[in-house]
This record gives sequence, structure tokens and C-alpha cells, in this order.
Amino acid sequence: MNLVYGVKDRPQAGQIVVFAFQQLLAILAATIAVPAIIGNGMSQSAALFGAGVGTIVYLLFTKFKSPVFLGSSFAFIGSMFAAFGGAASAASGFAGLIIGAIFAGLVYVVIAIVVKIAGVDWISKLMPAVVIGPTVAIIGLSLAGNAIGDAVPQITNEAGEAIGINWAGFLCALVTLFVVIISSVYGKKFTKLIPFIIGIAAGYAVAAIFTAVGTKTGNANLVLINFSLFKEMHWVPDFTFVQAFKSVGEIKASYVATIAVAYIPVAFVVFAEHIADHKNLSSIIGQELLEEPGLHRTLLGDGIGSMVGAIFGGCPNTTYGESVGCVAITGNASIVTILATAVLAIISSFIAPFVTFLATIPSCVMGGVCITLYGFIAVSGLKMIQGVDLGDNRNLFVVATILIAGIGGMSLTIGKVTLTEVACALILGIIVNLVCSKAPAAAPQADSQEKAE
Repeated sequence: MNLVYGVKDRPQAGQIVVFAFQQLLAILAATIAVPAIIGNGMSQSAALFGAGVGTIVYLLFTKFKSPVFLGSSFAFIGSMFAAFGGAASAASGFAGLIIGAIFAGLVYVVIAIVVKIAGVDWISKLMPAVVIGPTVAIIGLSLAGNAIGDAVPQITNEAGEAIGINWAGFLCALVTLFVVIISSVYGKKFTKLIPFIIGIAAGYAVAAIFTAVGTKTGNANLVLINFSLFKEMHWVPDFTFVQAFKSVGEIKASYVATIAVAYIPVAFVVFAEHIADHKNLSSIIGQELLEEPGLHRTLLGDGIGSMVGAIFGGCPNTTYGESVGCVAITGNASIVTILATAVLAIISSFIAPFVTFLATIPSCVMGGVCITLYGFIAVSGLKMIQGVDLGDNRNLFVVATILIAGIGGMSLTIGKVTLTEVACALILGIIVNLVCSKAPAAAPQADSQEKAE
């Protein structure tokens, strides 16, 4: 695609700060959601710090050639629950988070060594465009439910049952969505580069008005912004390694084995998504990242970045689709922007009011933003198969199988390991492609008609 700023381009100093803030907004909700879901005293500020440090590690390993931010991975949520569930104490649970991330990171290191020795040609043969294209599309489509769920919030009764749409929240999502679209399509050069900041600001302003009215009238359905979060601010990130040190002597071999079983299989699943993310990013920036800087480097960056990030924040990191979507929509692939985002994440993790303000952004507003982010991921995947002959049943069955398996939500739980719909769709697509690739190529339609005559 036509980029405003290429990977090696450097925007002006003032613009870099603005662009970095926009990237931070794009990845923030998901990054701090993981520790919030896990609970057990995990710090959202620490997770943000860990994501920033992990991203810098990734950039170093990839020689500053892959413009994507690493954030908290949702794939390891079950593994993280297992770390606390089998722990002797809360402190040993934090130690389990670090041990688990090290296990997962080591899987990436081992695969990276194999790739370095064997090369990447086998990846291209195993996952050609007919496989990787619809898989990338599934990454975006599988997140569609999350975006719409946030954009169309529901009113619930005392039993927690949905009884109707919260129209105030839905209006905020629409305002955010259309301001992002208008800013990107009709805006001038700089406006086109920051559509998410403008959209979120507009949505937040509308949400603030509804919140003021709701607070004044006592209508809880209009209170969209939780300003009470400012009363519960944590001024210093509660780093995972600090808590883990308290459990020295509590960690037993059986617990370490439990952590290994919970984390290692998931790492192999996330490896498939790692390839899909980097194939997608490659198509956006016009450079094959699996060849330069190389898949072994992206794996090392992701794996070591996860280890380092988890030491501080407890969460294994992964390349973020939201970050890739932000690059695609704004046309800003500047690696300096990603580096600045990582630094901003680290600094902001110590500024409690700033982190808290970001946490008050209503989910309905982020839902409006994510409709575009996730949509662009899906579209970029579909663009990968533009050159694929879908008139050939060998290709048609591969694409059809991946799309239906992914959109249908095929996920398999085997013991403590869950294969996500993306992983299932990719694995099934690879198998179908291997089966179909042995068949002879279909004759062109025109030739078939001539023979029939």
C-alpha cells in the first residue's frame, strides 16, 4: 500500500509524540485488559511497562525493521490462571507467571534456531497465499464480535441479563467510528495520520456529556465514564518480579511441571499466529519480514520480548493486530513511531493520572475504533488472495475451509490447552492445502468449453 511514512522514515519530533500517543491508544485497551481479567493483584501499569520493554527488545532483535508493538497476549490467559490456581501463595503465583513466560519464550528460541538452520522456504510452501491470506482475514473477523460487543453495549437487569441496547453508548461508538472515517478520508495530511486520536477525543467528549447528564439525573445508563477510577490509582507499578521474590523457597518441581504443561503447548499455537501477523505486516509495508530481518529474528524478538515483559508485567507479549491495523489505516510505518510508543508506554506507566485517564476511555468508544482496526486486518488478509485462482477447486476448498472454520468459531480444548479459532483454521487449512495440492491443476474454463464444442 502507499505509505506516508516508510519503515526508515523519521517524522518531525512533535509529530512523533502525537503518532506514538495514537499507537498507544490503539493497543492500550487490550494490553491492560489481560491483568484486569486475571486479577490476583496484577498491575495494569506494570503490564504497560512490560509491553514497552518487550517491544524495545523485539525492535532490537529485528534490527528496527518490523514496525509493530507487542502487547499482553490473550492466548495465555488460561495459562496465567493455571499459574495462580496451582500456586502455594499469591507470591508464588507471580513467580509462576515469570517461569511460564520463560518456557513460552524458550519455545520461540528453539523454533528460531530451527528456522535459522532450515531456512524459511518450508514456511512459504506450507503456508502459501491461499492459506495465509484467509487466515489473516480470520484474525480480524474473529475479533469482530469483541468490537461490536463494545460498540453496542447492553443494558442489564439485576440478574445480569441483557434487556436492551444502551443507546447512549451506541451513539458514542457511532460518533467515534464516523469521525475516524471522515478524518482519514477527507482530512488533510496530518489529520489523515491521527484519525484515531481525533475519533477517540470526539467519542470521549460525547460520553462525558452523557455522563454529566446521567450523574445529574441519577440515570446510571448514561454514566459511560467511570471517573471513580481516579480514587483507586496506583502511583507506582507493582512489578511482577518484586512479588515473585517473596516466594523464594516455595516453588516446587511439581508446580514448575504444571506451569510447563500450561504454557509450552500454547506457545506453539501462538507461533502460527506470529507468522500470520508478520505476513500481514509484510504485505502492508511492502517488505517480506520473514526474509529480512528474517523469521528467526522476529521469533527471537517475540520470545525474548515476552520473557522480559513478563518479568515486569507478568504477561507474555505478542505482536498486536491493533498496532498493525493502525499502521495500515494511517499509512505510518515509521519504526521511530513504534520505538517512541514503547518509550511512552514505559514513562506513562509511572504517571498514574495519565494511565487512569486512558483507562476511563469507555469501551463503547474503543468499540467504534476497533471496528476499523479489525476490519482493516480482515481486508488486508483478503487482499492477499487477490492473485489466487478461486476458480480452481484446489484453492477454493482451502479458502472456504479456513473462512468457515474461523468465522464459525472452531476452537478445540485438549486438556489445559485451547486451540483458538485462528489456530484451528490455519492448521485445518494447511492440511486441506496439502491434500488438494497433489491433484492436477484444473483446465482453464475457456479450454474446457472449446473441448465440449
